[in-house]
Amino acid sequence: MTANTATERRRVTTLLAAAAIGVYLLIVVGATTALTEATQACSTWPLCGTDLSDPRVLIAWGHRLAALVVGVVVLAALVTTWRSSTSRRAKAALLVPFVLYPVQIGLGALAATASADWLSTLHLLSGMAIFVGLVLALAWTLELGTDDTAPVTDPDPLTATPTDTDTGENPSLQTPSPPSGPLASARRIGAAYFRLMKPRLMWLLCLVAAAGMALAAGPSLDAGIVVRVLGGGVLAIGASGTFNHVLERKKDRKMQRTNDRPIATDQVGVTNALAFGVLLAAASLALFLSVNLLAAALGLCAILFYSVIYTLVLKPNTVQNTVLGGAAGALPALIGWVGVTGTVGVPGLALAGVIFLWTPAHFYNLALAYKDDYARGGFPMLPVVRGERVTRRHIVWYLAATLLGASVLSAVTSLGWLYAGATVAFGALFLWTVVRLHRERSEQAAFRAFHASNAYLGALLFAIVIDAILL
Repeated sequence: MTANTATERRRVTTLLAAAAIGVYLLIVVGATTALTEATQACSTWPLCGTDLSDPRVLIAWGHRLAALVVGVVVLAALVTTWRSSTSRRAKAALLVPFVLYPVQIGLGALAATASADWLSTLHLLSGMAIFVGLVLALAWTLELGTDDTAPVTDPDPLTATPTDTDTGENPSLQTPSPPSGPLASARRIGAAYFRLMKPRLMWLLCLVAAAGMALAAGPSLDAGIVVRVLGGGVLAIGASGTFNHVLERKKDRKMQRTNDRPIATDQVGVTNALAFGVLLAAASLALFLSVNLLAAALGLCAILFYSVIYTLVLKPNTVQNTVLGGAAGALPALIGWVGVTGTVGVPGLALAGVIFLWTPAHFYNLALAYKDDYARGGFPMLPVVRGERVTRRHIVWYLAATLLGASVLSAVTSLGWLYAGATVAFGALFLWTVVRLHRERSEQAAFRAFHASNAYLGALLFAIVIDAILL
C-alpha cells in the first residue's frame, strides 16, 4: 500500500466513523423520552417555537440542528468514499444512507407535525438502516490492504504443546515455594479459593443485575431485594468460576495466561474445589429463592450454562463459542429484572440483548491479543480458526449491533439524557479504538479496544442505574 493510498483510506475511514457516530447520536436522542416530550411542545417544521426558556423547545432545536450537521458529515463521507479507491461493496453499502437520509428528513418532519406513533417508529428504523449502511462501508474499507496470518485448519497445532509428562503440564511452569508459617498458609489458601470465584467478573455482572433491577423498580427499588439479588449473583458467579477452573485445569496448564490458576498449580485440590463450588451454588440458590422462584430458576440456568454448556460444549468445540457464550453474561440482566417484578419483561430482555451483543465485540479483542495462547490451549477461537482480519471485521459488526441494541433499550424504557450521552460518548470511544485496531493490528491496539469495551459497558450500566433511580 502506497503512502497516498494509506492516507486516503485513513481519511475515508475517519469520515465514515464520524458519520456513523453522528447518525447514532440522532438515533439515540430520537428514541429518548426527552425528545418525545419536545416534539409535543414543537409541532411545526422546519422552524420551531421561539420560547427558548422552555427546555423542550431547546431540545427540539438541538435535534434539528444536529441533524443538519450530521447530514453534512454524511454527505462528506459519501462523496469522499465514492471518489476513493475503496471496494465496490463498500460504495454499494453507502447507497443506503444516500437514499434514506433525505427520506429520514421527511419522516422526521411528518413525525413532528402529525404526532403518529407509527411515523416515529419508521423514523427510528430508517435511522438504524442508515447507521448499518455506514458501518458496513466502514468495516469493508478498514479491511482493505491488510495482511493476515493464515487461519489454522489442522486440529493438531491447536492441541500440540511441549509437555514433560503425560498429564499435559507445561514444563516452563514452576510453582514458587510458598511462604512458611500458619498465618501465611491461611492467607495463601484463602487467596486461592477467592481466585477460584473469578472476582474480576463479579463487579461487571453485578452491575448488569443492578441495572436490571433499576430499570424494573426505578426510585422505589427495595434495598433488601438488591442485597439478596446481588448476594446470590456473587455466589453464582463464584460457583460458575470454580467449576470452570476444575473442568479446564488441564488446558489451563498449557496457556501462559492461565497456568498460574489455583487448581492448575495444585494449590487447591479438585475434590475440595468441587465441594466449594457446590456450597457456593447452594447458597446462591437459597438467596435467589428468598427473592422468588423464577430468579432462582434463572440463577441455576446461569450456573449450569457457564459451567457445563459453555465450558464443556461450546468453548472447546465451536468457533461460535464467544457469541453463544454471551448468554451467560446476559442472564444477570434478566435475574435483576425478575428479582423485582417476578416476571420477564421487554426492558429486561432488551438489556440482556445489549449484553449478549456486546460480548463478542468485547472478547474478540482479548482473543486477538492471546491468539497463540488459545491455540496452545486447544480452543477454536475466531482468530485461531478464521484469522485476525475476519475477527477484526466481526468486532466492528458486533459493536454496531451493540449500539443498535442500546438504542432499542432507550426506545422501550424511560431512560433519558444521561443514558443517551453515555452510549454515544463511550460508543464513539469504543469505535475509535476499533478503527485504530484495524490500522495498527497490534497486541497493544487489541488491549486498548478491550479496555474501551469495558469502559463502554461500565458507563452504560452506571448511567442506567443513575438515570432510572435518581433522574
